[in-house]
Amino acid sequence: MIGIFDSGIGGLTVVRALRAARPDLSYVYLGDTARAPYGTKSPETIRRYAEDCVDFLLAKGAKAIVIACNTASSLASEHLRARHPGLPIFEVVGPAVRAALAASKKKYIGLIGTRATVGSGVYEKMLKAADPSVEVVARHAQLLIALVEEGWVDAPETASVVAKYIAPIREASVDALILGCTHFPILKGVIGGAMGEGVALIDSAEAVVAEFRATLEADAALEASLDRGGSASYFVSDPTPAFAEIGAAWLGAPLDVQTADIAS
Repeated sequence: MIGIFDSGIGGLTVVRALRAARPDLSYVYLGDTARAPYGTKSPETIRRYAEDCVDFLLAKGAKAIVIACNTASSLASEHLRARHPGLPIFEVVGPAVRAALAASKKKYIGLIGTRATVGSGVYEKMLKAADPSVEVVARHAQLLIALVEEGWVDAPETASVVAKYIAPIREASVDALILGCTHFPILKGVIGGAMGEGVALIDSAEAVVAEFRATLEADAALEASLDRGGSASYFVSDPTPAFAEIGAAWLGAPLDVQTADIAS
């Protein structure tokens, strides 16, 4: 079973991509909705929350973990790997960085994410480590998370907010933009319209799934350890009708959402 966690609903974009790529595998998803958003919390708190999420997923039988949250990926992935040696842990930052470097010809790359993700500087550090000539223009777009979770994807107000966030990045003439939050692919059409033609939008969900598939192809033992039931179960730490409603719309099927007792 593959365990996937996020601070809330955004990680369902990763579930959608994973199930499209490998519908034969079984998945368990945890949205830590009681303690969302992670993007406004301290690094220490985010690492503690991430520990709780991984412990819950392992108790449910997960044999591999996907951190479907840019904030937790930025601030907790190495901590989790040290705490769980030998456990396959996939995160969304590294794959998005590699995809952006491959897509950008001018080496001018934009980034939007949560305050914590942008503030951590992890994307800039990884991009510069791979290619010191890369220029990065980063801006937090925290409000977009709430707009997505309200279901205001096509609202004119959302287009206005996106345009305001995107303006300084567009003016920098980047040719690749990392969508550094798993909520943001839901707004890909709006963001693409604000950026204009000729800019590659880097979807971290698609990027991590591509690397996940490549890992399974190269690791026969991991591939053999995973359930083939094709099932998916969904847990949240604070059940709300909105999670099931929006999740069903994103995934194209009703969700049976259960409560996870992890929040303290």
